[in-house]
Amino acid sequence: MNENKEFDALAFGEILLRLSAPVNDRIFSGNVFEKRAGGAELNVVSGISLLGLRTGIISKLPKNELGTYVKNNIRFCGVSDDWLLYDESPEARLGIYFYEHGVYPRKPTVVYDRKNASINTINPDDIPEEIYHTTRLFHTSGISLALSEKTRTTATEMIKKFKAAGATISFDVNFRANLWTEAEAKMYIENILPYVDILFVSEETSRRTFGKTGELTDILKEFAKEYDIKILASTERKIISPKKHTFGSTIYNAEEDKIYKEEPYENIEVVDRIGSGDAYVSGVLYGLLAYNDCQKALEYGNACSSVKNTILGDLPSSDKKEIDRIIEAHHSKGIQSEMNR
Repeated sequence: MNENKEFDALAFGEILLRLSAPVNDRIFSGNVFEKRAGGAELNVVSGISLLGLRTGIISKLPKNELGTYVKNNIRFCGVSDDWLLYDESPEARLGIYFYEHGVYPRKPTVVYDRKNASINTINPDDIPEEIYHTTRLFHTSGISLALSEKTRTTATEMIKKFKAAGATISFDVNFRANLWTEAEAKMYIENILPYVDILFVSEETSRRTFGKTGELTDILKEFAKEYDIKILASTERKIISPKKHTFGSTIYNAEEDKIYKEEPYENIEVVDRIGSGDAYVSGVLYGLLAYNDCQKALEYGNACSSVKNTILGDLPSSDKKEIDRIIEAHHSKGIQSEMNR
């Protein structure tokens, strides 16, 4: 991938305030909420940064104490806040979502309160032109396209301008039914797919939203051929219960015409699954940026996602040393120590 840039990866997306009911408590009956920051694109660049590369986030926050709280969380993960924009209007607000942990047979619950958030006032003209030559890779997701017409226009223009400047474009479909319909998602995402180099899409979304049929490998190959996409990745999660998951994935390299897979991580002890899909994206992108190797990308993606399930909050907290240890243990067939010493 492109070298000698100020950033290895930049991302654009909404940053949210998460208010979580205590573990095993309920939103409607509890009296206390735990405060955290998160958002799909921020989660991705945070994971890449923790693994050792230089990243930044492009977003818009209210210029108040909540905006400062989010900025501090961004810096804690080693992500640059150089390209953050601030809303100083009286109507400025940070989107919120409430989260309730699940315990079998009760599923996790999410309630969004993000309407009229400051991110939805962003315009393409707000983005400085010099940004487009600063990064090796640009990442965004279907959430940014779905939030509002302004975020969609801004994200689309950024994709085109980063592409024209030579950056690799990464896109996670990340379909959210509470934001738009499958027909809307298909229409707008298909408009930007010709600019995408790395695509993350689930098998379910491929079938339901894009009408794809056949085996997963056939679906990924069809996407690659139809839109000239170089690398495609799809996660495979088996939910045994809210507290027990199995996780694996498939990567297809169109230039090599090769499928990459490995044995899944089984019986993951889930503490908090929010952000685990974003952690997968961060691991894959790190593997591609650092090694230009789909096998490494697969291994880092699967490991980052699996361990994120064991961590509270949206944001990851695993550095390269921990992820390398997890990958080594996953591939080992011998006796393993029960403790890191």
